[in-house]
Amino acid sequence: MSRIQSVLDALKASGRKALIPFITAGDPQPDVTVSAMHALVAGGADIIELGVPFSDPMADGPVIQRASERALAKGMTLTKVLAMVAEFRKSDDKTPIVLMGYANPVEAMGYETFATAARAAGVDGLLTVDLPPEEAEPCANILKAHGIDLIFLLAPTTTEARVAHVARLASGYVYYVSLKGVTGAANLDTASVAEKLAMLRQHIALPIGVGFGIRDAETARQVARIGDAVVIGSRLVQEFEAGAAGLNDRLTAFLTGVRQAMDQA
Repeated sequence: MSRIQSVLDALKASGRKALIPFITAGDPQPDVTVSAMHALVAGGADIIELGVPFSDPMADGPVIQRASERALAKGMTLTKVLAMVAEFRKSDDKTPIVLMGYANPVEAMGYETFATAARAAGVDGLLTVDLPPEEAEPCANILKAHGIDLIFLLAPTTTEARVAHVARLASGYVYYVSLKGVTGAANLDTASVAEKLAMLRQHIALPIGVGFGIRDAETARQVARIGDAVVIGSRLVQEFEAGAAGLNDRLTAFLTGVRQAMDQA
């Protein structure tokens, strides 16, 4: 059983929902990332989505775009991201790590080479925004052979036919983009999210996480009532933009409040 499935199964058995924070590897400088990951766990993170910086994002709003720019300016690469995961694993072998980003860096490394290196580093899942299910089967097969989950995004505009296609390939969990727009957008409509999740669950047996537009404890509490996991990204990345001084304490404090709100849902 994968780390992701083990964690999600345990949460379900206890009646709790998963808290999945996202941060960008190497932002604002490489030596901050691993300690920040531990701070997220201290705040209640169940799974960490670790962003792989990329120069040409499509789904990321300005907050995460700037984070990638800062990280790339410091020389971040996919190889260095994997080294960070390996460093994190020296003291945490329980928290699942999902790499989130774009297909280009992975394709440039080669799926087989990436899967081998990612598994050795301790990566549990991969989410590539721009790898559609119609083209994902070769990647999915290679990752599966190395015990790595391939996680897909679904959107308000995703058709039932494509949802069914994703259901055949996905593992770990599925990430539902809660609104039309980029990361960090506002105006989350939980009623429409609940309606869409009901359709998704007709096809998908995996847990469904909800992200985009979740910026505070109250919104996280509302989403925890309808989803299996809550994903928070831009709001956390803003803490990195505010500077490294006191960063870990701020990350832990913010997530602790979110975790408490979710557990009250």
